Amino acid sequence: MTLSAIPGSPAARLGAGGVSDARFAGNRVVAAASIEAAAGPGGVTRLPVLASQVPLVLRRTPSAVYVVGGAAGPIGGDSLSLRITVGAGAFLRVRTAAASIALPGLDGLESVLRVSVTVAAGGRLEYLPEPVVVTAGARHATLVSATLCAGASLVLREEVLLGRHGEAGGSCRSVLRVSYAGRPLLRHSLEASGTDPASLGPAVLACHRAVGTLLHVSEAETAAIPVTATAEAAVMPLAGPGFLVTALAQDAVTLRRRLTTT
Repeated sequence: MTLSAIPGSPAARLGAGGVSDARFAGNRVVAAASIEAAAGPGGVTRLPVLASQVPLVLRRTPSAVYVVGGAAGPIGGDSLSLRITVGAGAFLRVRTAAASIALPGLDGLESVLRVSVTVAAGGRLEYLPEPVVVTAGARHATLVSATLCAGASLVLREEVLLGRHGEAGGSCRSVLRVSYAGRPLLRHSLEASGTDPASLGPAVLACHRAVGTLLHVSEAETAAIPVTATAEAAVMPLAGPGFLVTALAQDAVTLRRRLTTT
């Protein structure tokens, strides 16, 4: 006898053989993952906490901790949380194994990914996920909150593509809140839609379908703020040790190049 899951149901989304502690509320997934990095002997970073929950599956490699998608989505209504803590003197790089595809749910709700970051003095985090592709009809939000002690360093990238190839794309909402040494350093937000004329107008996306930001926070890097800017990329020095690069493009490859070479 062969057992099959209903397409789009939680069982179908988990994949073959998947055992998960994720909680389900109707058609929605509620899941959380956590990473804690601590400085060990000889400058080696230890990971005393590496807790996964489908679809946020964490895998350690010699160069980074990867977030591997353990199920389809995010799908409208999903609530996902990732907590990252970097201790004093520790270094951690977090990546995703592939782009995330945000899909519409059955009830039109927004999918949400919340990322909470804490970096102690002398610690450094590089959070470099691949792009989020917001498909037609989908609504997705990425909410990032970072608390940095004095002397901490952070590199944080976010890239969003509205739609797959030939697709108008859904709507996205991005909020980035960063505090440094107990004081606000950056409050940045963006709301856009692939079908909204105002979003596609010159004040927001200017007819581009890809938008991204790259944040650098570091006392050492502040003196080397890039000064080159173009019509598709801007550099904003912060009132503190860091700067923010914002870029627009028509595709993911061009967007990445503009974020990293501006």
